[in-house]
Amino acid sequence: MKDDGYIDMDEESHSLHPKSFSRRDFLRFAGIAGCAVALGGGAGELLTACGEGQTPAAVTTSSLTESSTQSTLPTQSADTTTSLTSGPEAGREVKIGYVAPITGSSAALAQADEWLIGKFMKATSGFIVMADGKKHPIGVVIRDNESNVTRASQVTGDLIMNDGIDVVLGACTGELVNAIADQAEAYGAPCLTCEAPWQSYFNGRGATDPKVGFDWTYHVFCGIEDVVGMSFKMWPQVPNNKVVGALWPNDADGITYRKLWPAFLDKNGYTLVDPGAFNDGNEDFTSIIQNFKRAGVEIVSGIMSPADFTVFWKQAFQSSFLPKTCMVSKVAVFPDTIKALGEIAAGLATPCPWHPAYPYKSAITGETCQQFVDDYEASTGKQWLQPLWHFALFEWTAQVLANTMNVDDKQSVVEAILRTKATDTIYGTIDFTQQIGTGTRPTKNVVRLPLTGGQWVPGTGKWPFELALCDNGIWPDIPVPATKLKPLSEFHST
Repeated sequence: MKDDGYIDMDEESHSLHPKSFSRRDFLRFAGIAGCAVALGGGAGELLTACGEGQTPAAVTTSSLTESSTQSTLPTQSADTTTSLTSGPEAGREVKIGYVAPITGSSAALAQADEWLIGKFMKATSGFIVMADGKKHPIGVVIRDNESNVTRASQVTGDLIMNDGIDVVLGACTGELVNAIADQAEAYGAPCLTCEAPWQSYFNGRGATDPKVGFDWTYHVFCGIEDVVGMSFKMWPQVPNNKVVGALWPNDADGITYRKLWPAFLDKNGYTLVDPGAFNDGNEDFTSIIQNFKRAGVEIVSGIMSPADFTVFWKQAFQSSFLPKTCMVSKVAVFPDTIKALGEIAAGLATPCPWHPAYPYKSAITGETCQQFVDDYEASTGKQWLQPLWHFALFEWTAQVLANTMNVDDKQSVVEAILRTKATDTIYGTIDFTQQIGTGTRPTKNVVRLPLTGGQWVPGTGKWPFELALCDNGIWPDIPVPATKLKPLSEFHST
């Protein structure tokens, strides 16, 4: 890693003991045999394996919207008693615990998770052939962290101590991911997470040495360097005075941004206007907006919840504050948020962790990113959303399990994480075989994934707004889009 926080994408990756998987390899390891998928009962309901050649049924309930203080959600699993008439010897069920913000302020991140997990179980037929040569049924136990840090810690501990989980997964905001990972680290449970910027995950949990880090917990997502690199390529597409107004709340992500962003801005000739931290759930941004107006802010940047941004942006319009561009992380990821804003959403820019134009293909389903999106929209009748990439978390997990020699030995799972190079996920390559500090592995526990930039424009089809990709950030394997960022004034009059 370079001193300025950037990672040279052309640096050579030094593999230790790589084991890469193509689609053919993965399907061989998955041992696909067909299964019927059924959700909706109490905890422990099974996904029962069918005979060869049968087509899996679709997920039939809205179980992810349910919540209770005890079991919360049903278990999705394959039938451990099913006899295998041919192929590898049957192994014990492997249980995956998944902690997500199914309800609460961050619920938008999990709105596609039921569909994704159903697709994962259908594609794998509920089995993985692991490195022990046995065909193991896999089950997914889902728990709602209710978008609450204390709850995230609690349900993670329950999964580990009471549910017999073999691997913990989490896809949440920075504070929630950290709570999940900290519990897994404390209990010595293998844990794979995503979504939070990697600095929020790694440094935010107190780690300082990239080569030491943590023993049990591993993470994939972009970093601040990606947001900065993409922003400095996107913002100049609209002529501006280089005065940036920051929206950084008093939470894990906001604190991380406040620590790292100012140096990048100063180095690249931008003037920072930081009105100070605000608490999540703030209902009055008037003073911040007036501060931005007095300072001549033409670029609004930051990171905040969709709910908070909705309040800010409506109040900005009421105050006749229209910057040249507005790009705030987390808020414009979801089409529902954009739709709820109505006409004032047109022209909002956004970091894009994932987009159907990405040139990747799933080893499990064989689909391109665009085909994956097409399937989601056809299956659900809903507009695609960026958290569909959470499927890569399950693809990564499956390939780690395929590399695991002994699932009863937690250390064996960690060893599998460190020798797995998942080359074909819906979000590109997840490669923990790279030498620390090279390629896309900035620390022992992290692999970076792409981040690009986009803009919401009025739709030309059945959706009121569409997300146009405008820049490929600092990721050369993603084609440079033909569309460029447009100023907000092209969409709105002041």
